Amino acid sequence: MDLFNSDGSGVQALEPLCQGAAQELLMRSYTIRTINRYKRVWEQLADFARAQGLPTEYTRDLALRFEQAYGLRDGEVLKIGQRWRRHLVFGIKVLDDFACTGTICRFQVETTGLRVPVGMHKALREYEQYCRERRHLRPTSLAERMHNIAVFLDFLRTRGLASLDTLKAEDLGAFIRSRTTWKPRTISHVSCDLRLFLQFLFMRDILPRDLSTAIPTVRQASNAKVPSVWEPELVERLLAAVDRSSPKGKRDYAILLFAARLGLRLGDIKGLTLDHLHWSTSTIEIVQHKTQEPLVLPLIQEVGTALIDYLRAGRPPVAHRHLFTNLTPPFEPICQNARLHRVVVYWREVAGIKFKTPQRQGLHSLRHTLATRLLGAQTPFPVISAVLGHASQATTFIYTKADVETLRMAAIDPEEVCHGNAS
Repeated sequence: MDLFNSDGSGVQALEPLCQGAAQELLMRSYTIRTINRYKRVWEQLADFARAQGLPTEYTRDLALRFEQAYGLRDGEVLKIGQRWRRHLVFGIKVLDDFACTGTICRFQVETTGLRVPVGMHKALREYEQYCRERRHLRPTSLAERMHNIAVFLDFLRTRGLASLDTLKAEDLGAFIRSRTTWKPRTISHVSCDLRLFLQFLFMRDILPRDLSTAIPTVRQASNAKVPSVWEPELVERLLAAVDRSSPKGKRDYAILLFAARLGLRLGDIKGLTLDHLHWSTSTIEIVQHKTQEPLVLPLIQEVGTALIDYLRAGRPPVAHRHLFTNLTPPFEPICQNARLHRVVVYWREVAGIKFKTPQRQGLHSLRHTLATRLLGAQTPFPVISAVLGHASQATTFIYTKADVETLRMAAIDPEEVCHGNAS
């Protein structure tokens, strides 16, 4: 909800509201230093209300008047006793979130460690709210986009820019040229994020003209990246190393099988619920998180056996329907932001696995490995596309670049896949 564009009129007493917000920050693992910064802003807000002869109650009108009175001006140098004003925008945003929803959405740029000019804070916050509430970006996508934009704004700071209305086309070109250590794929992705941000600034009249067209085009060959794959024996060593006598081992073993044997994406693994498991037909039926397309896969015996073991003796008795949970109370579903990289790293270290050359080693690399195993077994491309849930077979062709030894058989029987999708 946009604090400065909404006409909400909710009224809450400031003191208990601030106490509740501080407790919520503590529960969300904010540092004491950050919490104290926000509490300092809230104390000033209460003093402002008293000085204006207003009730010490939180309203958006009060917040707006407070920011108009104490918000930083371009080029303003703060005295020692006024440095709390640096945190005014964040502090009011946190309090407003808590007043409206009873919870707090972390402002992504707070976690980057980058120095964004104060004069750009409001526009950046409004864009984050726009992406979350109007564009409905997933948390991981939102965090990545806001980080990329914060990198750009930090660069503008080094060029002496204090506000976005002074931005020029040459600043955009200078930023792209300065990224000499980035890979073309990364530059292309960041350039796309910046174009969307600049279009937003123009739409909100923060920029007098649309500068998105001034960002240089970064050419990148389609499907230029070669997927990282594991040697077949290393995958088996990884799975064999899992201690399946503990709840952690039972859970992690099932997660690894979903990636290595069924090729599920990370987002789909985290989103699995008990309702996706169809034991009567021995299938797993989901709507893919990335493509929003349905996918039906066979619940092969190896995966089914591991799931039964996990459900009987590994999964804690919880009310929610998510298949995989955290390992500590209150056993919430695995957060969508979690990449589960540690699941692979932990058991890889236990197995003593070393790679001959640097490569990706997460769950997604196990998905790549399955694709190349299917390809090596001369599985038809339409079947591989069906297993991986690719919207186009052209995406599947990238696996022809992976140099792997042909195997005698694939992890999934192609006839089972065809049968599963037919149902």
